[in-house]
Amino acid sequence: MNRAAVRFWGLAYVLLILLTGTNLATPLYGLYQSRFGFAASTVTLVFAVYVGTLIPALLLAGPLADAVGRRAVLLPAVAVAALGAGIFAYADSTSMLFLGRAVQGLSVGAASGALTAAIADAEPSGDQRKASLVATAASVGGLGLGPLVAGLLAELTPWPLLAPFLFELLALAPAIFAVLAIPASRTRNRWRPTMPRPPAGGRGMFWMSAAASFLAFSVTGLFLALAPSYVQLLSGQRSLILAGAVVALMIGASVVAQLIGADRITPHSQVPGLVVLAVGLIALAVSGLWGSLPLLLVAAVVAGIGQGVVFLGGLGEITRLAPTEQRAAVVSAFYVMVYLGVGVPVIGVGILATFVELLTAVVVFSVVVAAGCLITAGVLRPLLGRAS
Repeated sequence: MNRAAVRFWGLAYVLLILLTGTNLATPLYGLYQSRFGFAASTVTLVFAVYVGTLIPALLLAGPLADAVGRRAVLLPAVAVAALGAGIFAYADSTSMLFLGRAVQGLSVGAASGALTAAIADAEPSGDQRKASLVATAASVGGLGLGPLVAGLLAELTPWPLLAPFLFELLALAPAIFAVLAIPASRTRNRWRPTMPRPPAGGRGMFWMSAAASFLAFSVTGLFLALAPSYVQLLSGQRSLILAGAVVALMIGASVVAQLIGADRITPHSQVPGLVVLAVGLIALAVSGLWGSLPLLLVAAVVAGIGQGVVFLGGLGEITRLAPTEQRAAVVSAFYVMVYLGVGVPVIGVGILATFVELLTAVVVFSVVVAAGCLITAGVLRPLLGRAS
């Protein structure tokens, strides 16, 4: 493997580990709840803090990476990720969880756009389709790997709230060397923080693809935030491995769908992807109404497939449309919508769950988002036809 290929895959590893680290806490919130005595709705507020720091970091770091170079932004982002892992490793109160999530939000927000752009820059053959596939697989793979690794380490080691974050700190060490391999920028442009703008000539495609990915990641956010509680309600037992496995199953289905369909998934694939996602959401709603854990597993797989197709189709088109000199800023703007999808709808579910049972709140969420998927697919289809 030549140096260019090593750099390319090294950057993919960095993205994978950063996203893995930010989701290690997913199956652990039940343990934190027992230890610190907070309400279930507090978990959704923890997610709100994460998104609240992540989005400003995205908006600032994307243009900064275009101005001063990817490496200058990514090295501090990796260091901040290590700080977040340390805060979680020694958390002794609910406020420490909020602080840890805020720090993680800063890290991922600073890194997401810059890393995705760096991966696109580093692809040895200039194949932007391959770069988009690798970036989405690493991003989504990290979302699923985090809960699975944390669930296993928490169940199988005597340090359930420490071992997952020690793992992250060890995994971040090679990431530093991967970032250092990025060539230093030879030019320095003036950094002008601005509101993100869609690429000229592709605004309609940008906003509709962003809306589709918003809906897709709202499902991801639901699984990440509430899967442990939901699994416990359906199964009648608390299992950190099972809770992490349900999230990993959903994310794993997304990654597999992207890898298998890499040569077939196009921007047009977002429409059938949204339909599949809606079917998965209906299955999720029925699993709550019937109290069926097996149906929940089916829903996780179907929703994961839809999510993966929608995200890869959208990000591939956004990366293609964005000019090289504005790529980090444009991709960061796209990720703003993605992470709003992760955080905002699940906060609504948490608020609703304070007035009704969690199962009822999840059913309402599933039906509403499924309807949104079908409406968005109906709007997106003729737009894609005109773009062709």
